[in-house]
Amino acid sequence: MALQRILAVDDEPFNLEIIEEILEDLDFEVKTAISGQECLEIVEAFDPQVILLDVSMPQMSGYEVCKTIKSNPDLQHIIVMFVSARGSVEERMEGYSVGAEDYIVKPFGHSELKAKLLHLGQMLLEKDILEQQVEDATTTAFSAMATSSEMGQIVNFVEQVGAIQDVSELADALIGCLANFGLSCNIEMRVEGERLHFASTGMCSPIVVELFEILHSKGRLHEFTSRILVNYELLSVLILNMPSEDPDKHGRIRDHICFIVSVTEQQLMSILTKNQLLSQQSELNGAIKTIHSKFTGLLSMLNNNRSQNEAIFKRLQELFESRIPTMGLDEDQEVFIFRHIDEAIQSSVAREEAISQVKEAFSEIENDLCLLTNKDGTP
Repeated sequence: MALQRILAVDDEPFNLEIIEEILEDLDFEVKTAISGQECLEIVEAFDPQVILLDVSMPQMSGYEVCKTIKSNPDLQHIIVMFVSARGSVEERMEGYSVGAEDYIVKPFGHSELKAKLLHLGQMLLEKDILEQQVEDATTTAFSAMATSSEMGQIVNFVEQVGAIQDVSELADALIGCLANFGLSCNIEMRVEGERLHFASTGMCSPIVVELFEILHSKGRLHEFTSRILVNYELLSVLILNMPSEDPDKHGRIRDHICFIVSVTEQQLMSILTKNQLLSQQSELNGAIKTIHSKFTGLLSMLNNNRSQNEAIFKRLQELFESRIPTMGLDEDQEVFIFRHIDEAIQSSVAREEAISQVKEAFSEIENDLCLLTNKDGTP
């Protein structure tokens, strides 16, 4: 703020007239006081930016007045310039020790006083700028600390949520994360055709449930008064107490909420996908067991047929070997019969090899199915 108000204090009215005359063309508001006591009586109401303070005054010296002003937290911001007929180093040091910012020695010229006041005015401007910078820096620092703390909460949530594999547990974790931001919420999760509801207070009210149903397909973000509704495909979150009185915090928290809900939506999709895969795997395991049972039955039947065929051919061979020599056949006839018996036996052996190939094929199919379920070769 530019220099506007000056209080001149001197027990000599003539000196005050001179000061007023010097300052009349500088567009300052000037008040005067003829004693230290009068100065203290009007200083709070007038709130001068600069006091031109005579050092040598009866009853209460300028040093005492300055000390009183600087000891008052409401007044210590006022700049004090001592006006004295004596300007020794000791006196200047005394003025500095009680808190004065400047010192001018009587008699002084018009230009000297004006130059000093203009310099003090520049000091006020720079002081205001510095105070604003400090305030801005402080605000930024506190905002950065708040944001850092909030980001810490978000990082913790992201790290923990990946291990959650239950829908209700996921909802509780989301409620807990938002509670760390001082937020109360309602949640709807749309899972396998069902609408599951959770709330910080334990239960969603009927109107909130209706609100979820009406708005979940009407856009990503809805804000009304101190409430905000965030929608994703499987998840909707209604925040009940946004910090509307602080626009910066409100915007920051809104961004945090959108990110947190997005992460929760992804984990919910992961849980549902995993549950679906587990269900499919269970169905596949059942199918593998059924196939294994059927394969086992078929192989058992083939083994029985093989054993029966072996027994039949063995009996037939023994019968022919014992009876043909007694049947009075010539050699060509015996050769003919034995050749056909050998061909039948060879054909049976070929069928045995085919059965072995079928068994190997069955075994390979079972192994391939087991690999699909990440299991070993035993169903």
